[in-house]
Amino acid sequence: MAEIIDGKLVSNKLREELKVEVANFKNEFGITPGLAVIMVGDNPASAVYVRNKHKACADVGITSYQIELPTETSEDELLSKIDELNADKNVHGILVQLPLPKHISEEKVINRICADKDVDAFHPINVGKIMIGNYSFLPCTPAGIMELLRYYNVDITGKKCVVVGRSNIVGKPMALLLLEKHGTVTVCHSRTRELSEITKAADILVVAIGKAGFLTADMVKDGAVVIDVGINRLPDGRLSGDVDFEAVAEHASLITPVPGGVGPMTITMLLKNTLTAAKSAAMG
Repeated sequence: MAEIIDGKLVSNKLREELKVEVANFKNEFGITPGLAVIMVGDNPASAVYVRNKHKACADVGITSYQIELPTETSEDELLSKIDELNADKNVHGILVQLPLPKHISEEKVINRICADKDVDAFHPINVGKIMIGNYSFLPCTPAGIMELLRYYNVDITGKKCVVVGRSNIVGKPMALLLLEKHGTVTVCHSRTRELSEITKAADILVVAIGKAGFLTADMVKDGAVVIDVGINRLPDGRLSGDVDFEAVAEHASLITPVPGGVGPMTITMLLKNTLTAAKSAAMG
């Protein structure tokens, strides 16, 4: 039976460390790190995420600026708001909550955020820096996963690492970070043939495709480390990951639950990125 990776525990430890770092930074520079979160429309899931981010900021001493705009906000109005925040010296990190209403281009919005304030690490400049291994920020979910692997002493060097999902937010950067730590990485997706043959060979398996219970026990080899990034709402209201947790836990050596695994780490990494951005701004 697998050991459960406790994302809440690791996240809380990191936040305690961050709280001290933020306090020290304030004492040294007289600056409070600031994170601006923009939400367009009234997506209920987005509203929950924004509230959680606001609370997490308060817990570690970061100032949170919440900007809520109506669904009918035009693309130009949103871009103007981003320009305003780019110029605001009190704001060190800018995050636009996705998804956006259909009339607004996500690409334009991401590109408009100053790369130095792009604490999601979605801007092409930051993506390029990750590609060459010379980065300031990492996308929050993959960075959180790397912290979990480090905390649980998972050695990545030479291991067969399989990432299921190729999104720009999780799959692609996750593959690059595992590669940077000397893993041998395979990225699978919806058109991958004989998927289960590939996943069954993995020492470390990261699943991020958004299908409840997709990864079943027969797709996992004994002793694998299984990281479940999925958050899916079942018809009965319960949350489920992309992994059939109970069955896969019988075979894995380590496994993340949903909720309580990767999720808590994502916001913690956002706080870390905001502090990094503030430090960078303070040091010119």
